[in-house]
Amino acid sequence: MRRSDCEGSPAEAAGFTYIGLLIAVVILGISLSAVGTVWRTQAQREREQELLFIGREFRTAIAAYYRAGPHQLPQDISDLLEDKRWPEPRHFLRRLSVDPMTGAQDWTILRTGMLGITGIASSSNAEPLKKKGFPLEETAFEDVSCYCDWKFEFVPRNWRHRVITAQPSAD
Repeated sequence: MRRSDCEGSPAEAAGFTYIGLLIAVVILGISLSAVGTVWRTQAQREREQELLFIGREFRTAIAAYYRAGPHQLPQDISDLLEDKRWPEPRHFLRRLSVDPMTGAQDWTILRTGMLGITGIASSSNAEPLKKKGFPLEETAFEDVSCYCDWKFEFVPRNWRHRVITAQPSAD
């Protein structure tokens, strides 16, 4: 038996190496795609947690503003940064945070007529990943279709009746 009959030609060996490299590149591409999807999902979950934190801070700041003074709501977001109703200005928020879902300070400001600001909401129309497991005061966030429906609102208990009765009647 001749030696060349037992071994493949160098061209055949190079062909198998090329196919092996192509398969390795395809597997690597699929793996990187899966990792990218997982990373993007994790990043969105982190932004959702940040949105929940910032929204709760705003709600708490509005409640503190309301309780600190003559029971009125802030008329502008800047009132939460520096409350000038007192000789010594008070600060209910340290800074105006960016909306983590949009990356800008483009919050939707929630108002109750002329009474003032009651809360904020994200201006993002993206669909949330988190659909369940919210605390009691945020159960309205469950199964919503966009982050803009996550409304972080403070409405004083005694105002709920006042706001309803303040609407003009049909008479």
